Amino acid sequence: MATEGVDQLVLPFEGLQEGVLLKRYKRFLADVQLDDGTVVTAHCANTGPMTGVLHPGGRVRLRYAPSPSRKLAWTWEQAEVPGADGTPLWVGINTALPNRLVRATIEAGLLEPWLGPIGAVRAEVPYGQGSRSRIDLLLSPAEGSADPRPIYLEVKNTTWTRGDLALFPDTVTERGQKHLEELIGVLPEARAVLLPCLSRSDVRRFAPGDSADPRYGELFRQALAAGVEVLPCIYDVQADGVRWRGLAAVQPHSDDGG
Repeated sequence: MATEGVDQLVLPFEGLQEGVLLKRYKRFLADVQLDDGTVVTAHCANTGPMTGVLHPGGRVRLRYAPSPSRKLAWTWEQAEVPGADGTPLWVGINTALPNRLVRATIEAGLLEPWLGPIGAVRAEVPYGQGSRSRIDLLLSPAEGSADPRPIYLEVKNTTWTRGDLALFPDTVTERGQKHLEELIGVLPEARAVLLPCLSRSDVRRFAPGDSADPRYGELFRQALAAGVEVLPCIYDVQADGVRWRGLAAVQPHSDDGG
């Protein structure tokens, strides 16, 4: 299923500033020394362990957007890390970004070969048992589509890797487990799509992170067997924006089976 040779800007950035990560603490905070020597505190939207992408002393990029409604004017957007071949590359670490990124990719028509033509996109629609969950994106096929069923699409930001293999999750996620169960639950009346947002361009394959969350791996394989579609989208993260690079291949297990 892997695709290659695609390079299309889907989400532009303006004015990211670079610096060095001093420390990340209290889950939501990161101290960064900007290139002019100023030390600022930035919001870190990624509250997980950030396996493989948290490198104090490494280069980072921040977005400056002061607002009366925000406690912090700076947001940590990207981190420079060693790529699969050892060459440095930039990774998107802002977990608030993937839903916007995937929506822009869909609206640009880049996923039409797999999803079909889309007529409408709605975000955060209640679903699941008792409608207590919210699907990231609910897609309505365009009129006359070969498959008229609605498409429930769940986005997962993915930055943990081993070589060119992307893995999700990097810690136990009961919420992620529940999402897989609920995606299975919408079948066959609707289509169910898991979309790992691979926020780094050095990956070519995707698998569940069994060693971090064995239960998630079990549910992932159950979901595949039930008919849940998995579309791991590769993105190239740069200072001026994010480009879509195509799909990674899906494998039901990581290489070591764990």
